[in-house]
Amino acid sequence: MRKTMLAAFSAIAMMLPGAAAAQGTPPIRIGILVALEGAFAAGGADGVRNVELALKQINATVGGRRIETVVAPTDTRPDTTVRMARKLIEQDKVDIIIGPLSGSEGIAMRDFAKTIPGNVVINGISGALETTWVDPAPNFYRFNLDGAQWGYGLGSYVVKQKNWRRVVTIAADYSFGYTNFMGFAVDYCKAGGDIVQRFWQPLGQSDFGAIIAQLPDNIDAIYLGLGGTDAINFLNQYQQAGERTRLIGGTIMADQTVLTARGRAKEVLTGTPTSGPFAIDNPDPAWQTYVKLYQDAFPANQRFPTPSLFGLGYYVATLAAIRGLEAVGGDLGNGQARFKEALNKLQLDSPIGRITLNENRQATGTVFITEVVEGSDGNLTSKMVGRTDNVTQTLGMTAEQYRAIGLPSRNVVDCARLRAGG
Repeated sequence: MRKTMLAAFSAIAMMLPGAAAAQGTPPIRIGILVALEGAFAAGGADGVRNVELALKQINATVGGRRIETVVAPTDTRPDTTVRMARKLIEQDKVDIIIGPLSGSEGIAMRDFAKTIPGNVVINGISGALETTWVDPAPNFYRFNLDGAQWGYGLGSYVVKQKNWRRVVTIAADYSFGYTNFMGFAVDYCKAGGDIVQRFWQPLGQSDFGAIIAQLPDNIDAIYLGLGGTDAINFLNQYQQAGERTRLIGGTIMADQTVLTARGRAKEVLTGTPTSGPFAIDNPDPAWQTYVKLYQDAFPANQRFPTPSLFGLGYYVATLAAIRGLEAVGGDLGNGQARFKEALNKLQLDSPIGRITLNENRQATGTVFITEVVEGSDGNLTSKMVGRTDNVTQTLGMTAEQYRAIGLPSRNVVDCARLRAGG
């Protein structure tokens, strides 16, 4: 099954139209580094679809040069990611890499990017803070917000609008899980909330019975920072156990990869607030146009009802690559110097608003607060209940204040210390 899926994606990618390219002009080769195994495989598949979608809008041609793509599948493990990235550069001879998908992959790619200074890497959707915050690579660009930015605004929302002041947290025990939780926790603690207990789970967890049995009764809600099949497994087991405590969703928990899953998870998901880079019902014409393009491009049984978080990330990354290439007429000479300069200056008008980069080549943009609801067709969707614009990498703090919190980890954030201004 996996080989069939990968072959299909590779075939689609290499058949993207490019007839307008001048004969004899070498193509621009883009490597798509994407997780197609593990908990996020469905999201990775949507990432590939969205790269295809973005390139179709320009007939896969820039500056008279055809664009060819090569799909390099990963399993979210950093060593696999680096091995596949090296293959893209050394064997497939790609000019640009778009990817990766998962947090720890992003940190590994930051370091690998430093070994290929003549090639640009544009992040797919990975969201670990350290990727662009700690010793960033000058040729690594991230046009999506990081996980901490995505979590910002949700904490104050549940305190001020829901009066949920005591929570237990269950989150993925890796770099993105720490980062996304950190953004929520900074905001939640500042607003007066208290984190009673924290549980951390490795990716690929299938049995959550032990954690469910340990959940205390005297809390207002559970923050669930899981995604993909991990989130689905937890939600189904939580429902089967008869639990009814309200949930707060991390960014990847209420994505289309979870909302469209089979099972009884929707019985506990309805009403769950979450935050992230988009809202399904965003009335902005740019978003509505993008959703329509996505829906029209693929049969309903071969896509999600609307783009997933993962698909959106790869679409925006590809859009950034296209705009940068257009600015330089497809010129990738001199170690891609002009292309890098164009990306540094780019103010990207995207389906989720204008995106700019800071000195770390990290995005500043909008965070949407949403709540899971049952749609008119009986399936789960979400509604927008708030938004925060111009969310910076330091969450509105100075760099010094932000560094004082510490890097994302199991023990960050310390609520008492943060409220005390320490």
